[in-house]
Formats: sequence, structure tokens, C-alpha cells
Amino acid sequence: MPDFTLVMGNRSSSSWSLRGWLALKCAGVEFDEIMVWFKRPETKAEILAHSPSGFVPVLKHSGGLIWESLAIAEYMADLCPAAGLWPEDIEARAHGRAISTEMHAGFSRLRNHMPMDLQNDRPGEGMADGVDRDIKRICEIWQETRDRFGAGGSFLMGGFTIADIMYAPVVTRFKTYGVDLGPVCQAYADTVLDHPLVREWIEAAQAEPPLGEVPS
Repeated sequence: MPDFTLVMGNRSSSSWSLRGWLALKCAGVEFDEIMVWFKRPETKAEILAHSPSGFVPVLKHSGGLIWESLAIAEYMADLCPAAGLWPEDIEARAHGRAISTEMHAGFSRLRNHMPMDLQNDRPGEGMADGVDRDIKRICEIWQETRDRFGAGGSFLMGGFTIADIMYAPVVTRFKTYGVDLGPVCQAYADTVLDHPLVREWIEAAQAEPPLGEVPS
């Protein structure tokens, strides 16, 4: 039995679960999954049975609990340094942590009005006041990071790192809601969507029952 267990929500809508899952997958460890299905009367109680914060994901490892997606990703980077979850260059790592923390703490308008939805296409929806500013800032981050640190590959910092993990759900939002991006940002978004692990998650999400239901 794997020593890691990830408690997570629906793949179709739990953006934070996607981040935690990608971190473990990229670290190369085997792990069990416990799925808590959203939008049911018992959902909150089921989450609280595993997570002190009342949110998913939460990682169980060696008798301990790690909650919050970014904390899980950093934990895996510490445990598995050879996995390359952060670049070796200290300036690049600092920049990656800054933009990852900005994603973790910010962009509330985008989150609220363009929730992750991997089962439907919703072009034109969600463009409420302030969402355009969030989109503009995200595109600035992507452009700057690619320009400064992306020479070694097609992702934000060259290889696929925690920075990409933190922005992967945003990429899916932009696709779902048909957000127009400039050429550099669209190329980056297409690269993320083509990552094998992101494709694996999306395919599983599209096979899930609708929110509020559970598999038979």
C-alpha cells in the first residue's frame, strides 16, 4: 500500500485538487486517492473527517496531514528534490514561488465568475467586472516568466514545475470560457493542455457523473 493518500474533490470542478494531484504525480510517488463528491448533503462532513481546514485537497503521509495545494506541492518538492518541481537556479525558484503565491492568494474575480468546469464549454460566460483585470495580470505573469526563465522548454520556467501546476486550472478555465489570449500565452496554454498528466485528469473528469451525483 502506498504511504501517500490524497483526499480530493470532483475532478471536473476541484481546481485545488488538480494542483495537489499534479504535485504528487510529478514527484513520481505512488499514492491512494480518496474522493469526496461535491454538492451532496454529506460532502462537508466527509471533508471534515479528513481535513482540519474543511477543504480539499489534503495529503496524508507518515501519520501526518498536509493541507493547502501549495503546501502539498512544496512538501513534495522537499521530499523529492530530483523530481525537478522547482528549478535549481535560486532566482528562478524565487520568481516561481512569487507567482505561485500570487495565484494561491489572488484572482478572486476570475475564481468566482469562471469556476473550473471540465464537463462543459461555456464561451462568453463569466466576464463580470474585474475578471478582465485578473486575466490581464495572469497573461502578464506568463509572458514575463516565459521571457525571463522559459528558454529551457515550453513551460513557464522551461520544464514543468510547481508554477505550471498552480496555473494549470486557470488554463482549463480559459479554454472552457473561450478567453482570447495573445500568441505567447495561447501557445503556453496549449502546451499545458497537452501535458500527459493534464490530459489524464481532464479525461477522467469528463467521465465523472454531474456534480451532486456519485458513480453507480
